[in-house]
Amino acid sequence: MADGHQSEKSIRISEIFGPTIQGEGALVGKPTVFVRTGGCDYRCSWCDTLHAVDAEYRHDWTPMSAAEIFTKVEELSGGIPLTVSLSGGNPAIQPLASLITLGKAKGYAFALETQGSVVKDWFAELDVLTLSPKPPSSGMKTDLAALDACVSAGGVATQIALKFAVMDEADYAFARQISTRHPALPVYLQPVNHTPPPPDTEDADIDMSGIMDRMRWLVERTMSDRWYSATLLPQLHVLIWGNLRGV
Repeated sequence: MADGHQSEKSIRISEIFGPTIQGEGALVGKPTVFVRTGGCDYRCSWCDTLHAVDAEYRHDWTPMSAAEIFTKVEELSGGIPLTVSLSGGNPAIQPLASLITLGKAKGYAFALETQGSVVKDWFAELDVLTLSPKPPSSGMKTDLAALDACVSAGGVATQIALKFAVMDEADYAFARQISTRHPALPVYLQPVNHTPPPPDTEDADIDMSGIMDRMRWLVERTMSDRWYSATLLPQLHVLIWGNLRGV
């Protein structure tokens, strides 16, 4: 599905920040500049980035051209190529093809995380495509055909991975079901950060004990199933900074 004709300033940006480290999934610990877009076609019950999701905050989102975004990325990175993480919200609803083209021409790598509800032909240009279907605890329902189309849209050089936030047994079963559907893809599991603060605060206090209890349960559950191909990780950025924005 191509983006079609777009105006020059058509990418809604919630925030651009970094360099910092990627906190989860296939690139955990890797130096990254984050380009967080505004807008999402989902509204997960435990969403921890409502400032990039809820239309209530749309007046805080800035329309930027690909060139303007990449200028900011270069400024933040000091012109030294690194990984640019495209996140949201759901960045797949934004016209990001030109940004990827600009950055890759200068040696930058691009990673995108999406729930797999919207497919774009420019997925084939990504270095890393993380598909994070939302489990039952999110209150959302996964369109399996759309998810399959997103997997197929990756290019021959695109590293594709599945990542699941897990709250409980139903979420765990969901992750097993989807991973069985795509057995060739690496799988990353993480406990849900279930008590995010209001998005307009800098309050980093979270239920860390609850998150780590869930992490221990997830380890025990996965090992008992001998699901040894899965990689289990907490959200590293949550352990370090809690729910602070822009890190």
